[in-house]
Amino acid sequence: MIGALLSFSASALAVRALGGQLNIFEILTVRSGGGLLILLGVIAARPALLKELAPTYMGFHLARNTAHFVGQYFWSLAITLLPFATVFSLEFTMPAWVALLAAIVLRERMTMSRIGTVVLGFLGVLVIVRPGSDSFQPLTFLVLFAAFAYSVSLIVTKQLTNRVGTFAIVFWMNVIQFPLGFIWPATLSATGGPPLFVFRVGPELLLPSIVLAAVGLTSHYCLTQAFRYGDATVVVPLDFLRIPLIALIGWMFYGEAIDVFVFLGAGLIICGVLWNLRAESRRPVATSLEKPQPTAS
Repeated sequence: MIGALLSFSASALAVRALGGQLNIFEILTVRSGGGLLILLGVIAARPALLKELAPTYMGFHLARNTAHFVGQYFWSLAITLLPFATVFSLEFTMPAWVALLAAIVLRERMTMSRIGTVVLGFLGVLVIVRPGSDSFQPLTFLVLFAAFAYSVSLIVTKQLTNRVGTFAIVFWMNVIQFPLGFIWPATLSATGGPPLFVFRVGPELLLPSIVLAAVGLTSHYCLTQAFRYGDATVVVPLDFLRIPLIALIGWMFYGEAIDVFVFLGAGLIICGVLWNLRAESRRPVATSLEKPQPTAS
């Protein structure tokens, strides 16, 4: 979990650093392209992993990674425009979206605790966003849409984990998302088009580019391993440490004010998630594959 917390924070810093010279599609291309190079290096070192990469269930992979790419786009855009703590706090509305989508798509039962997660998540959003106040920022809806897209991705991920391994999911994520930044019309700009933006990555952007590619993999790996070996009731509360950690980082590196309303709203959202976790841990477990899935930043 320490690795996951550091990876998510480093990802936000890298996106903010790259955002000054690259557009969001180019940043995501750096993330997926660099991650793909790292994965190919891992496969070269361990050829046995090739057996896990058969192109099966590609419909699931395409659906998961298209939704995840959309979430990544709006999350990355929000990181360049909003305080870190606000983005990370609103991102934790994802369990509420997952509960709603699971009830609609997977026909899962809406228990009282799951309804509580949705209600407290909504109240937490109102506290953070504060519509009608002078501090209201419409840009916060970018994060809410990103959380919704991540939730769609997680619903499909839950179905994929019953069929393929983690390495295959991460590998196909990078293979599918790498060309998405090239085919999007918005990348065809006066800066030279998608294939040529790499020539604008100067020495000052080399470090954040490498960091972004690496943590795009380590965040998934560390959080997945934490869920594999630790109970969700232990792992998820530790994941909430991202909020004070990123608030401290934003204050140290960018002078971002620590907003008490962000922490109050985040507290409501977290209370809803913890309530549901406690209730779910007391229910009979139908299958080990029902474990909550990690966040997808």
